[in-house]
Parts: sequence; C-alpha cells; structure tokens
Amino acid sequence: MRTPPRLAKLTATIDGRTPAHRDRAVDGLRALALLAVPTGHWLVGGFTLDSGGGLHNASPLATFGALAPASWILQLLGIFFLVGGYSSYLSYRRREGSARAWITGRLIRLGRPVLGVTAVWALLLPTLHYGFDVPVATLHTASTLVVQPLWFVGVYAVITALTPYCVRASRRLGLWAAAPLLGSVAVVDFLRYGPYAEAMPSWLSLLNLLPGWMFAYQLGVAWADRRLGRREAWLLLTGGAALFAALLLAFHYPASMVGVPGTSRTNSHPPSLLVLALAATQSGAAILLRDRLARLLRRPALWAPVVIINLSAMTILCWHQTAMLAAAVPASYVGEVPGLTNAPDTVGWILARLAWMPLFAGLFVAIAKFAQPLETPWDRTGTTRRALVGVLAAGFAYFALAA
Repeated sequence: MRTPPRLAKLTATIDGRTPAHRDRAVDGLRALALLAVPTGHWLVGGFTLDSGGGLHNASPLATFGALAPASWILQLLGIFFLVGGYSSYLSYRRREGSARAWITGRLIRLGRPVLGVTAVWALLLPTLHYGFDVPVATLHTASTLVVQPLWFVGVYAVITALTPYCVRASRRLGLWAAAPLLGSVAVVDFLRYGPYAEAMPSWLSLLNLLPGWMFAYQLGVAWADRRLGRREAWLLLTGGAALFAALLLAFHYPASMVGVPGTSRTNSHPPSLLVLALAATQSGAAILLRDRLARLLRRPALWAPVVIINLSAMTILCWHQTAMLAAAVPASYVGEVPGLTNAPDTVGWILARLAWMPLFAGLFVAIAKFAQPLETPWDRTGTTRRALVGVLAAGFAYFALAA
C-alpha cells in the first residue's frame, strides 16, 4: 500500500530533523509505555448504571480472572520509569546551572499539564451538573477516573527530585543501588501479608509507594551511567522472571497487575514485590532488545509516530480518561449501551469494548488539540490567571478525593 504524499513528506521531515545522537530506542520504549496506559485503562474501565442513570466504575477482571495475564503486558510503568531514569541522568549530566534549577524546571514541566486538566474539570463539573443535569454519581466517577493517572505524575515528580541522589548511588554501586529498594518492598510485603499481618497498621503498605516505583528509575540511571550492560540485563530478565513465578505460584500473589474490585489485595496501589519482579523482567528485556529496536526505528514511517507520542506524553497521561468519558457520559442518557455503559460481565462486552476503542482514540485526538498547549510554558499567563488555575485545580482535587 502506497503512503500518501503528505504523510510521506511529514515522516521524512521528522526523520530529517532528528539529531544523529538521538537515542531512538529509548524514545520508542517510552512511546510503547505511554500507549499502554490508555489502552489498559480503556480496556478495563467499565461502567454500570444505577437507577438514577449515574455511572459507576466496574472492571471486566472481576468476572474474567483469566484475562489477568494481559495486564502483565499492558502494565509497562516499569519501562516508563526505566527510560525516565535513563533520560533524567543524561539531562542532569548536561545541565547548565545548579541541581536545584534543573529539578525546578523538571517539576514545572510535569505540573503544568496536571494543573491544566484539573482546572478544566473544575469548570466542567458544575457545567455538566447544572447545565446538562448529569447525576452526581457520574461526576464522582468521572473525577475518580481523571485523578487516577495523576497519582503516577506525583510519584514521578518526587522521584525526579531525587535524581541527584540516584546518580550518586549509581556511581558507587551501579546496578546494586536498586537492591535496597527491592529489599524494602520485600520487607513491607512480608509484614502486611505474612503471619503478623493482622497486627500491622493499614498505612504500612504506603511505605512501598516510593521505593516500589523508584526501583526501575534507579535501574534506568544505572543504564545511562553505563553500569548496567547486557550481562546485568540477563540477570534482571532471568532473576525477575524467576521471582515473578515464585510470587505467583508459591506465595499466591494476585495475578492481575491492576486492582480488581471486590478483592482484598492489589499489586499496584501501592506496588507489591510482584510489580518490581515484572519491572526487572521488562527492564532486562528492553535493554537486551535496545539495538534491534534502534535499527527498526531508523525507518521514518515508524519513527514519526514515536516522536509525536513523546511530544504528547503528559497530554496522554492527563486526558485519555476524559476521552473515554466523552463517549460514556452521553451514552448514559440512552441507557445500557453494550461495551460502554452495561455491566462488563460477558464476552459480548469485551468484543463491544474493542469496537469502541477507535472512537476513544478519535475523541482523544480531538481533545489533544485543545490540551497540547498546556504542556508548553505559560509565558503569557499573568499571575492572576495562574492563581485562578491553582484555586480551580485545588477545588477539583478536593472533590475527587472526597468522592
């Protein structure tokens, strides 16, 4: 099939403007991890309708437990943190100015889109409720879904601020700088799931939040620092896979990498040792496949989408749930629409949801045209407007957390 001339010209332009030193494999891995986020959320983000027409969250995994292994593929946050650590190391090494200035610049880049989406939703909530009579239950559900990916941005921001310490640890210990993070998660898991679990406080699991996600980030720093090569990658791949299998088969960890309604244990909120085992396995495989992926992405037709996805990273994270809601909320007025607002407890629902995926993608592209400027510096935004955005964002956060 012949490529349209305009598309061929665009891909050739993007390829021509790419610096020769650009690490295409790392960008390709980041793009893959980014695409997995909306794909996973759109596939498991089911809804049910109450008697008042309000939408409530539901998951097909509650009925189809056999689909849990799909989450092993779609859960690529380990890869995202791996390439995040890799890129941050290189950026930190090339920085001009103090470490504080570098950290501040990074945090501002992460914070702008988050403030943008929460401020917009703060205006949407009363508009939908009073202007279109959208039920409060639907607004609570929508707020939960919008906030759901933003916890990840917050954790990533904290870890980014710790980059100088990660760099120092890598220079001293290399790959083994990640071992204490793995060990601390193992200890917490033993305490909350072991023989003394009933005596443990409920907040104990929160101790896994930072080291659990920092593990792959530290691996990325070591990778960029050339302290993690192919030999170490094989160790990560085989060791991570062995630990993953042992946790599933011998210690009976939940098979799903995402939370399933009605279950008492979850692997992801906060991360369990199984998440780190998967991250180690994926990281090892990614490092081993790096050269092959780099050769593949020398093709302009494959490289251009990677560039576009990377340039829209925060837009994807912040707005993909809004795209799904843009289809589900209007459909809730019709009633139970297969694959959209009916209970996700049949094979028919799965097939129907797959059919809805292109619509979600199309809605996201339309929303992204509006949301993309929120990723750029707000140089023309005055202090008053910035303060208003902050107030709106705080109001939405309060409503979402209360929900």
